[in-house]
Amino acid sequence: MSFFFGMFVGLTIGIGLIVAFARYEKIRSSRRAHLAKTVASFARMTVQDSRKILPNQFYPPWVVFSQRQKLVWLNLQLKKIWPFVDEAASELIRTSVEPILEQYTPAILSSMKFAKLTLGTVAPQFTGVSIIETESGAGGITMELELQWDGNPNIVLNINTRVGVALPVQKDLDFTLKVVGGDISTIPGVSDAIEETIRNAIEDSITWPVRKIIPILPGDYSDLELKPVGTLDVKLVQAKDLTNKDIVGKSDPFAVLFVRPLPDKMKTSKTINNQLNPIWNEHFEFIVEDASTQHLTVRVFDDEGVQAAEFIGCAQVALKDLEPGKVKDIWLKLVKDLVVQRDTKYRGQVHLELLYCPFGTESSFKNPFNPDFSLTSLEKALKSITIETEAADLERATSQRKRDVIVRGVLSVTVIAAENLPAVDFMGKADPYVVLIMKKSETKAKTRVANETLNPVWNQTFDFVVEDALHEMLILEVWDHDTFKKEKIGRCLMTLTRVLLEGEVQECFQLDGAKSGKIFIHLKWSPQLVFRDA
Repeated sequence: MSFFFGMFVGLTIGIGLIVAFARYEKIRSSRRAHLAKTVASFARMTVQDSRKILPNQFYPPWVVFSQRQKLVWLNLQLKKIWPFVDEAASELIRTSVEPILEQYTPAILSSMKFAKLTLGTVAPQFTGVSIIETESGAGGITMELELQWDGNPNIVLNINTRVGVALPVQKDLDFTLKVVGGDISTIPGVSDAIEETIRNAIEDSITWPVRKIIPILPGDYSDLELKPVGTLDVKLVQAKDLTNKDIVGKSDPFAVLFVRPLPDKMKTSKTINNQLNPIWNEHFEFIVEDASTQHLTVRVFDDEGVQAAEFIGCAQVALKDLEPGKVKDIWLKLVKDLVVQRDTKYRGQVHLELLYCPFGTESSFKNPFNPDFSLTSLEKALKSITIETEAADLERATSQRKRDVIVRGVLSVTVIAAENLPAVDFMGKADPYVVLIMKKSETKAKTRVANETLNPVWNQTFDFVVEDALHEMLILEVWDHDTFKKEKIGRCLMTLTRVLLEGEVQECFQLDGAKSGKIFIHLKWSPQLVFRDA
């Protein structure tokens, strides 16, 4: 009996275990299927889906959503083909750069040719690629490639001077010069000439053009090439607080301006002797090929006579920041280097007026830098009549030329008031008055003296006859009147560009050379004509 009871219990327990195991396997299979579905759902998720599920504050710090992708596969292939790329690229650089070097060659050198040019054995590495969606239009995709190259290039230039001396110069990519078998510093002027030539050539060839057209199929792609798009008018007004480079006396500053560092496209101002606050008031014009990427660069030097000019500082402004047809008045801080700005030493500031006019829009913009702008409608008519009649009616043209326009217009200056002037008297007051000077014509006027006040009110108007408004400047000097001596408090100066454009301007100017203080003035421009017989 006990045997059958044991068999029954054993069978019951065995069947129970089998049923439990089967049920467990079913539940486990169901869980694995559900997990597989969940994993598949996560695999189909996008970055946007994940951001909807969890806010940013719940992400661990190592989670970064980025569109940047690595290019390991491309680096492996580039490493294999690099010897062939090096050979082809070196020949391409030689044939394209040597003509550019010839354009930059200064007078002291006769020729610059590559004796050796190889990019080395180390291939560059692409560290990442990303798609810039904000700049990608409907007709294309904008991609940003990150490139790192710790290469070992070997570039040797053969440089022949006018005196027949050949200098094999090794040029590293960090822009340092090394003469093979000699010391270049022993040849006066040659080192600076070579360094500047190579630097400008490399800078221009790398930064321009910013678009390379590579034809895949035969055809005319000239419409895709970058072409001149407009003109940039620059008025170099002044500089202030320049670093003194002379041991005795003050620096003799001049400025070099350019959009592209080509010798025939660089403009040089006149030299202002013994002055750290020079006033140039010169106008230059540049051709703009690509307003979205190009810059205007200003370099200020100290003229050392027969020696090489000493660098004071440089500044740069992006043309994309200029509004077409609108004059931009800007002060730029001078720095030692535009790329690596480690030197925090103050080198001074330069004052510019900029006007960018795209081609085809000249008639819709009012350009005060245009030579015909300062001409009134009557003068323009006289000018056109003179041109027309030179061939047709010489007698009438001669009679017209007997009448000579001697006045361009009248500038009315109202000196309104000043505020917060520094105290110069022992009693903590001042007796200020203003001297008005037209720089080119040297015409002067002055206000009455406001006694014992730091916030004087004058409300006096002065009229100045201006013959060349484009190159004229107004200087306001604030002085303290005293019985025994007169002390200069400060000054401000301005061009007439804005009043020429707007006709009437009321402005507040800070006083240069003063601890505090500002002056309020009102300007009005009235074009007029006065004739006289020749």
